[in-house]
Amino acid sequence: MIDPSRKVLRPDKINKAVLQARHEVRGVITMKAQEYEAQIRAAKAAGQPNPLPFDEIVPCNIGNPQQLKQKPLTYVRQVTALIEYPALMQTAPQAFPPDAIAHAKRLLDSGFISGAYTHSQGHPEIRKDIAAWTTRRDGVPCSPDSIFITDGASTGVKMVLNALIADQTSGIMIPIPQYPLYSASLSLFQGATVPYYLDESKDWALAPGELENAYKEAVKKGVDVRALVAINPNNPTGQVLPLDSMREIVRFCVGHGILLIADEVYQENLYEPGATFTSFRKIAHDLLGDDMVNKIELVNFHSVSKGFFGECGKRGAYFQLDGVLPAARAEFVKMCAINLCPNTIGQVVLDVMVCPPKPGDVSYETFWAERNSILASLKRRAQLICDAFNTMEGYHCCKPTAALYLFPSITLPEKAIEAAKAAGTLPDTFYCLEMLRETGITIVPGSGFGQRLGTFHFRMAFLPPEDQIAGMTGRMAKFHAAFMARYK
Repeated sequence: MIDPSRKVLRPDKINKAVLQARHEVRGVITMKAQEYEAQIRAAKAAGQPNPLPFDEIVPCNIGNPQQLKQKPLTYVRQVTALIEYPALMQTAPQAFPPDAIAHAKRLLDSGFISGAYTHSQGHPEIRKDIAAWTTRRDGVPCSPDSIFITDGASTGVKMVLNALIADQTSGIMIPIPQYPLYSASLSLFQGATVPYYLDESKDWALAPGELENAYKEAVKKGVDVRALVAINPNNPTGQVLPLDSMREIVRFCVGHGILLIADEVYQENLYEPGATFTSFRKIAHDLLGDDMVNKIELVNFHSVSKGFFGECGKRGAYFQLDGVLPAARAEFVKMCAINLCPNTIGQVVLDVMVCPPKPGDVSYETFWAERNSILASLKRRAQLICDAFNTMEGYHCCKPTAALYLFPSITLPEKAIEAAKAAGTLPDTFYCLEMLRETGITIVPGSGFGQRLGTFHFRMAFLPPEDQIAGMTGRMAKFHAAFMARYK
């Protein structure tokens, strides 16, 4: 038996900030789901009956499209295959369209080698492509030197927060609800969380005066508010911020001299007819003009994990700096150098994201047909699940607009709240665990994202295959009816 007294890595010695950090997207619900999954596999391997009331786990806890059978884009796989094994250009050129070959050859000719370190900020050719794409998107010049490629957006977010937080009085304003990366990272870096609430009754828009109230309350407590996080489109609510809310955020950051962190990784996921994405960078330029770099500090993020790419495992992302002093940029360069470089295949997928097939290219029709099919299916799935929720007792779900998630509110009976307390858990966690136990469907309690006191929510990724949605929502409705009857 292991003697704990002889160990250094034990709870009473581990960094308390690590112990206190929580990331519910892969928290207690997911761990319990993994236990159930192991039980199903073990029974099958032993030739025994399945001991559980469901045949498989349905992982709706995380935005991981390919795990739930979303097919990767053909062009992405073609270019990455050629980069990984350039000999295919000679041995099997007939297997690849000429535009994919030309794309891979351009990167290889620029000195890109998939098995070698690149520049710490990312390969220069790829950063140049990202900067050109950003310039086209925003109508505002962007320098390749302002681009920092990272292993997923999470790595970049943590890098920025680490640079901002000097001590426990360093405050970061985050929206509630928010993606737990932010609250967990603030715990790890021991900064001060300054919450500002989005208004569910207004489809999660920003309520007038909310930013000023949150800021003043923090300052009263001695917090040095240094940055504001805006997640747009939002995770977990699946809504797009109105342009007026975006302008208010920019003016607020300028007025208080704080940095704006724009998490825009879901910018390709828009489902409303005619909906378009507008970056905070463009909003800032429209409001502040060409002199915006002297009036605001802005960091924006994008990723290949989300959108219609769904390449989560490739860990390709970047952040881009505006209005940041050269000395501060140098510190980011140093932090990137400590990590040596971002992974190379993630960089290639980023390049495909910003340099997709153009009209006239052989791959153009296939690429855009696959894109449109994925987004159309996501929209249908979101609407089907949202409609199902809104027929269930005690549920309210805002109409899906963007991203990959729904964040419905649920009114729980008092007896369920008491049962949760007796079980030593939160009411929304109790509900999610019960749903998992009876249906195999994995969702995440709203308490992991933040919610107003006395309200309960959960986040659900609407990624199961479209032909499984009806059966899944049917199981959820049956569970919910029984749950409500049990605790009335």
